[in-house]
Amino acid sequence: MAIADVKEYTHLTEEEVEQLGRELDAIRAEVEESRNAADAAYINRMIRVQRGLATAGRVALIASAHNAKARKPGWVAGTAMLGLAKILENMEIGHNVMHGQWDWMNDPEIHSSNWEWDTAQPAEQWKHSHNYIHHQFTNVLGHDNDIGYGVLRMAREQKWHPYYLGQPVYNALLASLFQWGVALHDLDLERIRKGEKDPKEMKRQLRQIARKGRNQILKDYVVYPALSGKSWKSTVKANATANLARNLWSYMIIFCGHFPDGAMHFTEEELEDETRAEWYLRQMLGSANFEGGRTLHTLSGSLGYQIEHHLFPDLPSNRYPEIAVKVRALCDKYDIPYTTGPLHRQYGQALRTIMKLSLPNHMTSSDDPAPPERRDTANEPARDRKRRSDEERQPRRRELGAWTRSPRERSHD
Repeated sequence: MAIADVKEYTHLTEEEVEQLGRELDAIRAEVEESRNAADAAYINRMIRVQRGLATAGRVALIASAHNAKARKPGWVAGTAMLGLAKILENMEIGHNVMHGQWDWMNDPEIHSSNWEWDTAQPAEQWKHSHNYIHHQFTNVLGHDNDIGYGVLRMAREQKWHPYYLGQPVYNALLASLFQWGVALHDLDLERIRKGEKDPKEMKRQLRQIARKGRNQILKDYVVYPALSGKSWKSTVKANATANLARNLWSYMIIFCGHFPDGAMHFTEEELEDETRAEWYLRQMLGSANFEGGRTLHTLSGSLGYQIEHHLFPDLPSNRYPEIAVKVRALCDKYDIPYTTGPLHRQYGQALRTIMKLSLPNHMTSSDDPAPPERRDTANEPARDRKRRSDEERQPRRRELGAWTRSPRERSHD
């Protein structure tokens, strides 16, 4: 179900929406003013833990190769530590650093403009597709390329095609090869398929991806195996297993935050004259949380607080638990849905949507409730919503999603 007017959907007056915006601005200001040494210590500690896990994993793998009795348990322990290190680096560190959550520290090493993460997608392209597009146009059909990643049909308003019958297979491949799927994400395969992509820009991006992908392959499947000597095959398997674990985990966490029941989609009409407060409201309706302890939230990049992350993507992730208490109170105050649930339920709902939307609308029923006092559009023909280019998207909320090409990348042209 796609919403064209968030005020009408929530039955809030214009004054109430603007008051909600002011209260959310107050939460932002309070956190910004209270950032301190404890927050800086948190991200520095995460980086030390991540690097320690990676080092310990490498040492365990090499050491176990020279001890027959310890070979199998050493391989399992080394691979597990390596997988955890990759998950932490991608989720709680890389993702959040590149959002600018720690830029206030003025530490050149832990800064969104300098961080390059341990995955196949170049940081510049991720900041464009994620910070600039996804976070500004969250779940808006035709504008947010994260709706299905150009591969899956994730909204009933997306036009069905026989191609989508293979959606369960595409989903399994996307999950297993997630870092490579994300690496190609900013290319916008749909616009390439329709001949709408600027060939010069496409070649520039492909060169950038090739460089980053080459470095990742060399690191995991050439350099480290070579350092392992005769046990190189064991190291290759360990790296492949760790990468697979990171891919599956990242995929599941991201899908749990955007596609369970209750995470709404929007039509481009909602963007017309959208105020800051209405942008806030769209983020609250278009995102979903999941429940769990602090360890689970840390391993998920604090994206179990997806609603809070979409409201304040550039605030430190370790502050999301306290922010969530205040955001949930506001949802209760204004009678706004606050979508949350156990991790397994959130992913189960997303997976069910993937399976159902592989079929035409007339063969399945919608799992979303009809909007209050609006007609039921569940069985209406889906519209072919054309993907927009940057020039066709209105720039919004640049303080949360600014993006520019780095001087280094411009020099390669």
